[in-house]
Amino acid sequence: MGNAGDVKFQYLAAIFVNIASISFGAFCGWPSASFLELSSKDSPLETGPLTHQDQGNVASVLCLGGLLGNIFFVWLAERIGRKGSLLWTTLPCLLGWIGIPYARNPAHLIAARFLGGFGGGGGFGVIPIYVAELAEDSVRGVLGTFLILTCNVGVLLVFVLGYYFNYATVAWMASTLCIAFVVCFWFMPETPQHLLQLDKLQEAEQSLRYYRNIRARVSKELSEELQLELHRLRTPEKVEPEDDCIEDNKNRLSWADFTEPTARKACLIGLGLLLSNQGCGCFALLNYTAVIFEASGASMPPTLAAIMVGVIQLLGTYASTLLVERAGRKPLLLISGVGICLSQCAMCAHSYLKSTGYDTSGYDWLPVVAFSFMLFIACWGLLTLPFMVVAEILPPKIRSTGMMMIMSVLWMISMTTIKCVPLLIANWGMHGTILMFACLTLCGTLFIAICVPETKGKSVEQILASL
Repeated sequence: MGNAGDVKFQYLAAIFVNIASISFGAFCGWPSASFLELSSKDSPLETGPLTHQDQGNVASVLCLGGLLGNIFFVWLAERIGRKGSLLWTTLPCLLGWIGIPYARNPAHLIAARFLGGFGGGGGFGVIPIYVAELAEDSVRGVLGTFLILTCNVGVLLVFVLGYYFNYATVAWMASTLCIAFVVCFWFMPETPQHLLQLDKLQEAEQSLRYYRNIRARVSKELSEELQLELHRLRTPEKVEPEDDCIEDNKNRLSWADFTEPTARKACLIGLGLLLSNQGCGCFALLNYTAVIFEASGASMPPTLAAIMVGVIQLLGTYASTLLVERAGRKPLLLISGVGICLSQCAMCAHSYLKSTGYDTSGYDWLPVVAFSFMLFIACWGLLTLPFMVVAEILPPKIRSTGMMMIMSVLWMISMTTIKCVPLLIANWGMHGTILMFACLTLCGTLFIAICVPETKGKSVEQILASL
């Protein structure tokens, strides 16, 4: 489209919108940075130190908030638009951060964390939709990886802040991210595709001109090309001309839209991808980094270990950003799955030998290296790309609702897994628990190899045709 090749405003929009995911990443990393202080004998809470049960409740309630926030804000995105819905996610996030310094007991912390999860879950549901609808095919993959990249920036940020400041000061500092998000994102236009769904053709063209960096001017050729892309965004699936009454009915979402073969297959693939994302266990095991490092005999302080893990995650996600438009989505997902499985097998073997009394003193570095490699390679694919791929393969008409349903399943599994890992370790041992995750990772990798299509550089029509 001539000057439309300039994608700087698409990058700008992706960076600004993902300030919200930095805030959510900080919520995810806050327990690791703060639980040592809150569970110590000098805990500032009026009820005394946090117990292990309290810590589990405070950590996992983020996922419950994420589940409900995902449902609410994706629903809201269909009513008031992607931009409006994302701006409203700021309110619960800001209240969550402000609530932490004023917390006097575990219930207060749980309420604050629930609000943070409510806003963050909304962001994780709507941001992939927003990015998928504004991005050109050539940069959609790179922009899609920003979600997890910036989330990991937030995790590392709060780890570093937690090393130097107390938990309340960290919360006050993190709350400024909410304000920064509103200030930066306020001036971004709504996505062209959503405006077209509302039949706001002039606003949709203006939005498309902005995101394609096309200055408004009279040009027949330019107008024809803009109209062609607008028509493609509005009707990515082949449809016949219809009268206004039939058009209104077509725009209404019904169960038949989900049972249509392409939509049904897209939903099942999306569900399988996000089950693989959680089934690999990387997110759940992250919450028990200190336990794994301690079990290995590592002498590194927990706070420094957390910072090291945050750096590894960030480097892995950045590698995914560099590779996603070169190697493609599917190869990265497969490489990631194989790498995670091998890493977990190494961790499992070490843990099993140690539990049987075998002298592993010469190999106690192995679980630390394997765990670090697992996180690094996971960020190449299974922890990073599923959210983007799901938004790419869902037909536009059901994208918001489909994303809401699939992400809701993810949040439920995530909450259950985090709560159950200590029970599994107590009953099966560390080796049994990690072996289970290795088997699930292998199943997820086979599913990706057989069922998931490559979406790199493909238009919406081409992706739907490949399903």
